Amino acid sequence: MEKNERGQLRRLMPERGPSASWLGIAASIASCAVALACGGCAVGPDFKAPAAPEAKSVTREPLPVQTQATPIAGGEAQHFDPAAALPSKWWTAYGSPQLDRLVSEAFANSPTIASAQAALRIAQEQVNAQRGALYPSLSGSAGATREKLNGASEGFPQAGNFLFTLYNASVSLSYDFDVFGGVRRGIEAQEAGRDAQREELQATYQTLAANVVTTAVLEASLRAQLDATRDLVASAQHEVDLSRQEFELGGAARSDVLSAESNLASVQATLPPLRQQLSAARSQLAVYLGKAPSEYDATAFDLASLQLPLDIPLMVPSEIVRQRPDIRRAQAQLHQASAQIGVATANMLPQIGITGNFGDSAASIRSIFTSNVFSLAGNVTQPLFQGGTLNAKRRAAVDAYDQSLAQYRQTVLLAFKNVSDSLRALDADAQTLAAQYHAQTAAADSLNLIQQRFGMGGANHLELLVAQQQYQRARIAYVQALAARYQDTAALFLALGGDWKQLGEGKSITQ
Repeated sequence: MEKNERGQLRRLMPERGPSASWLGIAASIASCAVALACGGCAVGPDFKAPAAPEAKSVTREPLPVQTQATPIAGGEAQHFDPAAALPSKWWTAYGSPQLDRLVSEAFANSPTIASAQAALRIAQEQVNAQRGALYPSLSGSAGATREKLNGASEGFPQAGNFLFTLYNASVSLSYDFDVFGGVRRGIEAQEAGRDAQREELQATYQTLAANVVTTAVLEASLRAQLDATRDLVASAQHEVDLSRQEFELGGAARSDVLSAESNLASVQATLPPLRQQLSAARSQLAVYLGKAPSEYDATAFDLASLQLPLDIPLMVPSEIVRQRPDIRRAQAQLHQASAQIGVATANMLPQIGITGNFGDSAASIRSIFTSNVFSLAGNVTQPLFQGGTLNAKRRAAVDAYDQSLAQYRQTVLLAFKNVSDSLRALDADAQTLAAQYHAQTAAADSLNLIQQRFGMGGANHLELLVAQQQYQRARIAYVQALAARYQDTAALFLALGGDWKQLGEGKSITQ
């Protein structure tokens, strides 16, 4: 290097030494690059959320102001109130501290929740990783090489053979300008994916809460059905005993005894399936709580321990769209697909970047970076021909957006259907419960009269058998209708989505 060139180089870095000066120049260039990239345009569409539906109701026919009432616990009239707001912890409306504890325990221990939380953390780290592309990439390397050279092979036979150690160190810088916003669109896509995963976590919380409530109600219903069946078994056993006494006294035929015994066996045969269903319900609750079935020791549920939520929110479609996490998740996925169009578009445009390198090699570690050697270069790359790959990828991104939009619309339609069906189910459940209550009352009165007549010889075994079977069916149907009111109310709360905004990412949901 000539003296005047060395002088010019020294004037560039007169005070801080070669390495620090070079890094300062590189940092300045990188800062300018970041500013230039951030000020550039971002190709691709700017996402706009789909407009909220303008419909005033999700049901075709208007709902009554309240449901039909039945004079029993759990048969109260439920009021459809457009002004009512669904609280975040809607399950507390059932008035059962035991149920509240189960839901809280499920939130704390369920592997499904833990998996969704981990997926959200993964999505956030992917956003962080994508943001790193906005900054320059700086890397360093160092090494040492022990070599033996033959002077003759190098053209210096008089030098003989000699050993030496060569130390080298270098710092490399590279940066790609985000002139057309491809990196920023990529970050936008990752952030939308993270938002979708956050809504997935919220949906997991909601679904788990509803599953715990409905399974607890199922357990209580099965216990009530078991109690009813045990009473029928006792009644059928009493009939067998009376038939045997009459047969021994000559007042009844052997066929009457066999008929009574057959009835008893038929009623007893309904007990094992009910016990199996009850065991399955408790095992399912254990899984929701993150436990093995053998570890589940919660107190048995009873329908009488639950209160029926009476104030039912009647939301308009636009509110449902804002509150349901599955709709918000579909919207986030639509946003992600929109951003991917920008990424695919930017990949078709020129890529501008800079690369730099500063390093040295010396026979002594102390001598490294004394020769002040560096390089700095810029480059522009424009795809010219790649067999239509980039165009096809952009068209695929546009098609993926169309697919996400169709899926979003389908999610909205299914959400409205769920809410509409659940609202109608509450009205139908109330009418069904009233009818089953009257049917059970009439069947009980009829059975009582026939039992009295049978005891006095005024009714035969066939009449008693028919009355018992009618009462059995009526009582079990009544219990099932009562349980359906509690379960369908939970299904409606799940369909509405709930006011989950205050729960953030679910970290304080049990607080």
